[in-house]
Amino acid sequence: MTLQELKPKIETLVSSNKTTREDKLLKICELLEEHVDYYNWVGFYFKNGDKNELKLGPYVGEPTDHTIIPFGKGICGQVAVSNKNFVVPNVAAQDNYIACSITVKAEIVIPIFKNGENIGQIDIDSNTPDPFTKADEEFLEFVCEKVSTIL
Repeated sequence: MTLQELKPKIETLVSSNKTTREDKLLKICELLEEHVDYYNWVGFYFKNGDKNELKLGPYVGEPTDHTIIPFGKGICGQVAVSNKNFVVPNVAAQDNYIACSITVKAEIVIPIFKNGENIGQIDIDSNTPDPFTKADEEFLEFVCEKVSTIL
């Protein structure tokens, strides 16, 4: 299934009145991980109240010890500070990378904005070197925009 073909499925999941917000987020993770071969870990991190840290939300993939990430630490923590997309073609080349698994080769993190404020992000790890394109970035921006409507 192409990224474009996934868009209506994301819209349907988000607009469903039959599931909770947490279930919707988990179903989005499952949909992406299942239908995009190089999306091997898909999850959401959200600002943890008034603290300068992110808290892990729904995700699919290998379990992670990184349930809390301070702002500025790792790729996710850097996005929380910069408010900008971060595409990492090779995690081994990043000084400020938090290793979750030795199989991860690349990562993409896209912030989620609500009323102009960065409230969280979608984080995707790939076991494929340099798999993410501009199309992935634009698609995930779309996903984040839709997700912001249920937060």
